[in-house]
Amino acid sequence: MDIQLKRGTLDICVLASLLNEDSYGYKIIQSLQGVVDISESTLYPILRRLESGNYLTSYSVEHNGRLRKFYSITPSGKEKIKDYLLDFKELMQIYEFIAKEVKKGVE
Repeated sequence: MDIQLKRGTLDICVLASLLNEDSYGYKIIQSLQGVVDISESTLYPILRRLESGNYLTSYSVEHNGRLRKFYSITPSGKEKIKDYLLDFKELMQIYEFIAKEVKKGVE
């Protein structure tokens, strides 16, 4: 998969994982398991990028004597998901055209 396409898709997966509840890094990784493999070394730069883009915010909560950083999607983050879905719909139309032309070429 094209690295830029994958990068954008991972961003959206992370945002989507936060739609129903705020979460923290390890739990985000767990929620994406079976959909996409993502490591901590991949996730945390994504979270920083999304936070700097105002697509999510973070706050800390004490848990077992340590601070745990939680992430929350913003209205801009929700809008980014909607935009992605519109772009993906357009991309699927292009894909269907290409697949149809390839099929014609094989026949």
